Amino acid sequence: MEQESIGAGDLPIWRAALPDRPLTGLTVLVVEDSRVACEAMRLLCLRSGARIRRADSIRSALRHLQTYRPGAVIVDMGLPDGDGATMIATIARTAPQVPVILGISGDPSCRDAALRAGAGGFLAKPIESLALFQQAVLAALPPGARPPGLRALPDERIAADPAALRADLAHVADVLARADDTAAIDYIARFLTGVARSAHDRMLEDAAVALAEDHARGRALAADLARISGLVQDRLAVRIS
Repeated sequence: MEQESIGAGDLPIWRAALPDRPLTGLTVLVVEDSRVACEAMRLLCLRSGARIRRADSIRSALRHLQTYRPGAVIVDMGLPDGDGATMIATIARTAPQVPVILGISGDPSCRDAALRAGAGGFLAKPIESLALFQQAVLAALPPGARPPGLRALPDERIAADPAALRADLAHVADVLARADDTAAIDYIARFLTGVARSAHDRMLEDAAVALAEDHARGRALAADLARISGLVQDRLAVRIS
């Protein structure tokens, strides 16, 4: 589906929403490089009536925003080409304003950074609950744009897509093979924490958290990276067989 270009003076079109599709008429730009998180977001938007556009980096998102103005932007806090908080601050300063800006991360402690940067809310990965997703978006909307009246909260949950999870693990393996600087280590830790949480893989999550902690404290990282590499390869092997 092609999206028409939006003029600088236009406002998003809010349509009367069906009770079970409260985001009908809303276009959501998801700035996220994790395939498993994007697939979950796609299904959440679909179940809510919203359209979704995706950017996998800050650079790609900024190009998108030069042409189109979505009704909501959801920004991962750890992107391959920079900090999500910086992206949120840039969007928050842009005129005309985007009505809804949300931060997302596998690290709940990123919530404060997202809100300080200008986000109207925060979602912690894994993003599985349809009700929590809808509530977060609706709560950040301007009051006049929210659907009127009470509505029943859906109890649907979105499970991690196996193919998307495998793609994310393969991406981690590729980055690990080339990791040689501080930025790469920070990125691996953040990205893998979100992926592990989405997969409910506690062992992988603990390894990613340990990498982040050891890196922050200036400790040697060889053992952490070797452990993560082994865990990732083990999971890729299981999914291949």
